Amino acid sequence: MVVGSRYAKSLLNLAIENGQLEPVYNDMLLIRSVSKSNPDFVNMLESPLIKTDKKQSIIKLMFEGKVHELTMKFMMLMAEKKREGYLDDISFSFVDQYKQHKNIVTAVLSSAFKLDSDTKSKILSIIKESFNGTVEIEEKIDANLIGGFKIKIGDRQVDASVQRKLNDLKKSFSHNPFVKDF
Repeated sequence: MVVGSRYAKSLLNLAIENGQLEPVYNDMLLIRSVSKSNPDFVNMLESPLIKTDKKQSIIKLMFEGKVHELTMKFMMLMAEKKREGYLDDISFSFVDQYKQHKNIVTAVLSSAFKLDSDTKSKILSIIKESFNGTVEIEEKIDANLIGGFKIKIGDRQVDASVQRKLNDLKKSFSHNPFVKDF
């Protein structure tokens, strides 16, 4: 992951220099999406058994015309230098570094069911008060929460779920000092 992070930083700086940050960011989102949804693609890139020219052909077939010229040249150079196995790591690191560069914070909002837009906007406004910069919400549905929600931002988490409250009640009842054990 360290190698991917370094290449991502170099690509970020190159994209900024060339005024192509937004197109390259969108390309990295595409590569990240392909990597997440297609483990065979990642395995192919990482395989030492598949020759570089074959990998380059597959990369061209999948991405040519769909990504910016700078991104395509970068991917071909990575393959030429036998670093194509890091493309998925680079895409994930690039997106993280882009968000840090643009001062974008991602809040993961988990709830038992899809929240309405009014509730989401209230939660978003509360989050925005705590952070400088742009806040984007990634919504997840978790039926185990029963009700309420959890918000995770970086290493911070707020748990306002019914599941958490029930667990707290169980814990408090298990340490009841008024009931004698016989």
